[in-house]
Amino acid sequence: MEENNNNNPSNQTNDTSFKSVVSNTTYSSFEDKSDKKHKSSSTGFAKTVLLPFACGILGAGLVVGTCFGVPSIRNELLANSSVTEGSSSNTATLNTEQISLLDYSDTAVGVAQKVLPSIVGINVTYTVNSIFYSGGTATAQGSGVIISEDGYILTNNHVVNSATSSSSFYELGEANKITVKLYNDDTEYEAEIVGTDEQTDLAVIKIDKDGLTAAELGDSDSVQVGEFCMAIGNPLGLGTTVTDGIISAVNREVTDEDGNSYEALQTNAAINSGNSGGALVNSQGQVIGINTLKVSGEGIEGVGFAIPINSTKDITDQLIQYNKVKRPYLGIGGIDVDEATARENNLVVGIYVKTLENFAAAEKAGIRVGDVIIKADGQDIETMDELNEIKNGKEIGDKMTLTVWRNGETMDIDVTLQEQP
Repeated sequence: MEENNNNNPSNQTNDTSFKSVVSNTTYSSFEDKSDKKHKSSSTGFAKTVLLPFACGILGAGLVVGTCFGVPSIRNELLANSSVTEGSSSNTATLNTEQISLLDYSDTAVGVAQKVLPSIVGINVTYTVNSIFYSGGTATAQGSGVIISEDGYILTNNHVVNSATSSSSFYELGEANKITVKLYNDDTEYEAEIVGTDEQTDLAVIKIDKDGLTAAELGDSDSVQVGEFCMAIGNPLGLGTTVTDGIISAVNREVTDEDGNSYEALQTNAAINSGNSGGALVNSQGQVIGINTLKVSGEGIEGVGFAIPINSTKDITDQLIQYNKVKRPYLGIGGIDVDEATARENNLVVGIYVKTLENFAAAEKAGIRVGDVIIKADGQDIETMDELNEIKNGKEIGDKMTLTVWRNGETMDIDVTLQEQP
């Protein structure tokens, strides 16, 4: 009966229709539940994840903004932040502490106010003799640093010494007049030369005035590359002028126009004609150098040099006490002999003695023209510069042992150093 009923066309049609309805209804119900689950899931994710995350970001932003709005907190945060590069054995730490331009400006202002009263402008008048005329005059400007309250002023030799300013077309006589202008003082004070030293390009002059502000001298041996510095002087005769920069290099060996070599501080602070003899100072307003020259030319900018103040102290004392610098003296005129020259002339490497000063230390000790000096106090030497460096480390009256080569033999000769005439 069941088979008959199932095979009944009408029943089959009804069953098919029912299945079709159920099938369609079930499909529709599945679609609705899926949408609800999707919407429910999206809403739940937004509530449980996105909303707290957004609130956290907003809260963190408010906290950081508030912290940076408080200077003490901001500075502490920046002071403690750093970037470390390299391996553990070779690391470089970059300090990212915030730097205030106001602090930099205050430093420069403070240094200038401290040092300006100790800097002077110098005007020099010379007599000029040339192939065209004689008896004319010329003027030059420079700078100086007050080193005592009673009027002693340190400057460059080439500022006040006419011999360093002569050329093949003209010759400058002795300075007719030297005048000094103090800071914020229009009075011109006449100055006299106390002493000059061409070898170090230093000189001391003096004006008749008391109660001056002497500059504070610093320690040039402790100067570091990159530290703040300020150059103060009288460029182009404009009057007291301040420029700033950094220390570009220390112990830089330079040679001036007169052939004198010395170690100098290099700076990018502007140094122009007339700045010579002025001060190079540090961030404490201490003089660390005497500005002496700059390198100029096409494509060259910001290369200036100053004589380290430590090397001037003994020179200054001697110029004031003796009006000159007392140095040990050998009295030798020599030629550097390199390997090629030695081979060509059957000599040895060293210093060939070409001339001897009469009655000088070397001649008295038995050094002869034609000797080749190969050692000084046991140290091998090949140049006059090396010999002079060892000699200049001694005092007048000290003994110096020179090892010389003469006609194929070597011998030691003791020389008692004399005072340089």
